[in-house]
Amino acid sequence: MMLAISKARQGVEKGQTPFGVCIIKEGAIISCVHNIVWESMDITAHAEIHALREACKKLNTVDLSGCVMYSTCEPCPMCFSACHWAKITKIIYGARIDDAKKLGFNELTISNNEMKQFGNSPVEIVGGLLRKENLELFEFWYKREDGRVY
Repeated sequence: MMLAISKARQGVEKGQTPFGVCIIKEGAIISCVHNIVWESMDITAHAEIHALREACKKLNTVDLSGCVMYSTCEPCPMCFSACHWAKITKIIYGARIDDAKKLGFNELTISNNEMKQFGNSPVEIVGGLLRKENLELFEFWYKREDGRVY
């Protein structure tokens, strides 16, 4: 999680939003990235999607079974769905989707647990890891925020 937080800080310093993700398989880092929505002008370029794309390319497969995703924030419904389709084994996140909503992000506040239940997804979900540190990351971003609407 600390790597995801560090990567998200790097993104914030480059004008991105405070979201970072690391994907690990068998103890090895497969992908560690930050959100690139503003850089790419691609609204789907959330950190989770960016990390999944990179991991699939690196492993040369769309089946990421056995991979664990560490995310600075609970994935949005789009990102959770992509994790489900990629067969990510476990998602571990820090801040909650409600925390992002409170900061003004345009979130659909459907939790990963609700998505898992509604879709009968096998993805294991662990929330709140280093939540305080992830909220501090949001504060770091908020202090640097440049007035754009997210």
